[in-house]
Amino acid sequence: MSCWKGGITGLVLLMKHNDGTAYKLVCYFTNWAHSRPGPASILPRDLDPFLCTHLIFAFASMSNNQIVANNLQDEKILYPEFNKLKERNRALKTLLSIGGWNFGTSRFTTMLSTLASREEFIGSVVSFLRTHGFDGLDLFFLYPGLRGSPMNDRWNFLFLIEELQFAFEKEALLTQRPRLLLSAAVSGIPYIIQTSYDVPLLGRRLDFINVLSYDLHGSWEKSTGHNSPLFSLPEDPKSSAYAMNYWRNLGAPADKLLMGFPAYGRTFHLTRESKNGLEAASMGPASPGKYTKQAGFLAYYEVCSFIQQAEKHWIDHQYVPYAYKGKEWVGYDDTISFSYKAMFVKKEHFGGAMVWTLDMDDVKGTFCGNGPFPLVHILNEVLVQAEFNLTPLPQFWFTLPVNSSGPGSESLPVTEELTTDTVKILPPGGEAMATEVHRKYEKVTTIPNGGFVTPGGTTSPATYAVALERNTVAPGAKTTTSLDLLSETMTGMTVTVQTQTTGGETTVTVGNQSVTPGGEIKATVGNQSVTPGGETKATVGNQSVTPGEETKATVGNQSVTPPGMDTTLIYLQTVTPSEKGTSRKKAVVLEKVIVSPREMSVMPNRQNTALKPESLINEVETHSQDG
Repeated sequence: MSCWKGGITGLVLLMKHNDGTAYKLVCYFTNWAHSRPGPASILPRDLDPFLCTHLIFAFASMSNNQIVANNLQDEKILYPEFNKLKERNRALKTLLSIGGWNFGTSRFTTMLSTLASREEFIGSVVSFLRTHGFDGLDLFFLYPGLRGSPMNDRWNFLFLIEELQFAFEKEALLTQRPRLLLSAAVSGIPYIIQTSYDVPLLGRRLDFINVLSYDLHGSWEKSTGHNSPLFSLPEDPKSSAYAMNYWRNLGAPADKLLMGFPAYGRTFHLTRESKNGLEAASMGPASPGKYTKQAGFLAYYEVCSFIQQAEKHWIDHQYVPYAYKGKEWVGYDDTISFSYKAMFVKKEHFGGAMVWTLDMDDVKGTFCGNGPFPLVHILNEVLVQAEFNLTPLPQFWFTLPVNSSGPGSESLPVTEELTTDTVKILPPGGEAMATEVHRKYEKVTTIPNGGFVTPGGTTSPATYAVALERNTVAPGAKTTTSLDLLSETMTGMTVTVQTQTTGGETTVTVGNQSVTPGGEIKATVGNQSVTPGGETKATVGNQSVTPGEETKATVGNQSVTPPGMDTTLIYLQTVTPSEKGTSRKKAVVLEKVIVSPREMSVMPNRQNTALKPESLINEVETHSQDG
């Protein structure tokens, strides 16, 4: 059984940056991936060198202010095998990442403390990267000024980056070789961003910036929430879009910002089996995965196994799925949510995507039934391959306020202050699972059980839960023209966002609800109706949208005006798994769609038939948090 039966494998857009450069697809690979059991054991030779534009090996270590391999196996076996991938794809770039959660902060602090110690580190970096055939360095310092790191590390970290850049340029000039690249992994949490980074200066010096826009909810909380939602819910700003816009608004160049895409989900143990939607009460993590063996965490290939027997749902507001089975709940990403997120990256002219990690995708196609690398393959199609497709098709734009934190919510102020002395921060991407493996080679700091950052000045007194009810698709629906952004057929239900028009009839499908009316139709969005034929106005919140001239969609108090950017939905691909392989089907987009994040009712044959709305649970949180 596939992870999403009949699921979409790609939504491809045609668009380039303002300067015409391509989007980056940066993929991390971990040096503990080979130590997982059986079919989950991954070596560099198992990777596809044409899938990502940049591969980053995580992690190198440090000794006496010099960069060193984490262990002998990395240096003698994994490094050569990793960089050998470039023999097959000459355009591929490889970087070596130093740091990570287990690495801690003390060795960074010591190295950063003086000009002499930084110069010692930089000299070792240039030599080490060239010796082992890497094209650059990725700094994974979590986090300057936090977790035992003194506040002046914020500035010393910036000095290091400036000195590294200068040394890389000097070395390239002297050797006549391409300059070594320099990137950094950074937090997507506002308080950490303000504490740890001088954003404009980092943005000026780094080649690209990997934003850790995930781990936004997890089992350290007392209710279910998604690991990496695209958009924010009202009163809950935590989302990938919010993190990316936060960095951009502080002065980082958009085309250097890469949005983090997690190839894993976060799990919860539900308090009551019957309460299983978003914001449902929970108590700690669900069971560990068979291969990653970490409570509260499932790699994507483990999610595929989990959801075979689970109830699956789609969060309309946030463009991400979740599933539950008994008292176990997981919020995860799949090919569909990756498609929407990639569309957002291109719509907003960000630099591309970063994946944590390549080895947590279904590398060999063993688990999910959609072929090798189903998640990253989506990003490759949308971000890398799309630039070569020159087919002119109608413009597509998001109906959600992509320049804000989410539908119906105000953006938070840029400046927040910490009001508590104790800050707990979750390791990104479940790096805790590396502890067992690395124990073979060196003493590793034990990872704390979860945690969250508590920002001051922001309280989340009311967050809304979206628990979609199931409705079966009305039989016998005729369609001559359709716009499918999502089409996911499951047993007895459809997860779809769709508008269908046949003559004078219109079928509107939102989330898991589909209605096929006959005769005159009026679709109600919130309390507003849309009548097909003639001039059509769709109202979201209190704002109306009239197709034709310039179009504006407003959700809550946030408005989106589709600019004249080259954003085109090229095609969607529907994968139908079979015993012998997969067949792909292309469908051309013929029109724009306006999707309501609220309840919808339809009046077929002049009779009001109301769809089951989302159940909205208004729950007061007992603490304030932002990540």
